[in-house]
Amino acid sequence: MGGNDIKKQQILVFQQAESARYKIAGIKTFGQRLEIASVYDIPEVFEEIIDDPQEYISGDFQGDLVLNFLKHPDLSEYLVHLCNKKGIPVIASGQHVAGAITPFTCCGLGRLSGLGAYGDCFGVPELDVRVKSGRIDSVRVKRGASCGATWQVAEKIIGMEVGKALSAIGCKVQHICRADPSAFDPVSGKSPLHFAGDVHIAALKKGLKSSSGF
Repeated sequence: MGGNDIKKQQILVFQQAESARYKIAGIKTFGQRLEIASVYDIPEVFEEIIDDPQEYISGDFQGDLVLNFLKHPDLSEYLVHLCNKKGIPVIASGQHVAGAITPFTCCGLGRLSGLGAYGDCFGVPELDVRVKSGRIDSVRVKRGASCGATWQVAEKIIGMEVGKALSAIGCKVQHICRADPSAFDPVSGKSPLHFAGDVHIAALKKGLKSSSGF
């Protein structure tokens, strides 16, 4: 079977008022063996309670994985309910929705079974790092944030001294991260921005520890 014949994982994205546009751009740029089959964009909803979410979300969708970026809890819960009925895994980063995979941030997604190519490409960052004369010589991103921040900062730390790179990578990710900085986790006391910075620092440390040629 030729490379062009490999079936790509079909990703469905649900968003409100283009809230996932940066994630969509990152997935299209850095994703492999997957494609965004459909984007369902729902206008901003100002009703506090939505009694009939089916008026906003049709149940006729089908795919391999759903990314849930809906902001209204009633809409998000209804989407997850539909996905569960269809047997489609659904990721709702930064949310608390029963029946969905809910990492604190998109770059906090662990390696879980059943997530296919998306799970291979995106989630907790994994870096291959090469050091030369005490400086970062090259970085290869094996897995990263779906917004593309991991790939962007990997380029920016090349040439830096190792110590400076470790302090810089977290700050640079936080400048790119589009997560809500006010959404503090009550357990860790950290915001999504802090979390994103920390997981990238940890990824660089791990990459440095196992530093070798590619």
